[in-house]
Amino acid sequence: MRIAVTGASGFVGGHIALALARAGHTVHSYGRRSPTALTRRLPNYVSWDVTAGRIMAPSVDAVVHAAALVGDWGREKDYRAVNVDGTRAVLKTFADAHRFVLVSTTSVYSDSVVKRHVLESAPVGDCKHSAYARTKAEGEEIVRRTRPDAVILRPHIVYGPNDTTLLPRLLGSRRFGMLPIPGDGSNNLSVTHLDNLVIAVMRAIEAGNVSGTFNISDGKDASVEELLDTILSRLVIPTNVVFVPRATAWAAASVFEAMWLRGSDTRGPYLTRCAVSQLADEHTLDITRAREMLRYAPRWSYRDGAL
Repeated sequence: MRIAVTGASGFVGGHIALALARAGHTVHSYGRRSPTALTRRLPNYVSWDVTAGRIMAPSVDAVVHAAALVGDWGREKDYRAVNVDGTRAVLKTFADAHRFVLVSTTSVYSDSVVKRHVLESAPVGDCKHSAYARTKAEGEEIVRRTRPDAVILRPHIVYGPNDTTLLPRLLGSRRFGMLPIPGDGSNNLSVTHLDNLVIAVMRAIEAGNVSGTFNISDGKDASVEELLDTILSRLVIPTNVVFVPRATAWAAASVFEAMWLRGSDTRGPYLTRCAVSQLADEHTLDITRAREMLRYAPRWSYRDGAL
């Protein structure tokens, strides 16, 4: 098949593009970075900032839209430009594609949802502390209206080889050999290995008669403490995890956010309320729908050492 992959210069999109090419597909890769800035060679790569609008592109059978602005801090208009307007541009550019797959996120689930074995039918969009989540939810709705036949995948905490988010952020939070983590570590999380997400993407492309939204995870939940113990045991740098009560972390994050709003530093606070809720609260997914309708069968987990 001829498949276009957006966001290919990033961690998730690049891995998807390479995996699809290895599987024998003709892949057209698109990303914001210039070709000279790439750290790996991508198939048929073209530099495209989706915020600039639609482009002329070759005809393809399927599109995997993985381009997104991801984060827990920043201006709403910046997130909207990529996650909302950029999604419109991708839909217009590949309007004739037979298959459209959007890589979204479980962050879209409303703050009102108790995030324990969450179903895809749970409310979305009411995310007070995350412009990323709000704009991704809006992007999903645009895809549903424009392409009712589309597949929307919602992974949570994507990790894997050459991770540019999880491990760097953990290491960047260390202070004097200690890693402060909000909560007590007992809350369970669903996480998604990058290769499992690739499996879901491939199943979404192949299942031409299936549409809708699907949670994607490793299928094995774990406590934050267990996840951290597993990850840190593989690092050569000794680190002691220090759990900070949720209420204390939330109050500190509120102060940090207020300070950053008054300042000019665009890198974001050391800690945000969005990050506190992600680390200190339960966040597990029901993936029955993906297993049954997409025949999704995850193969990897954080225990496999593939971090």
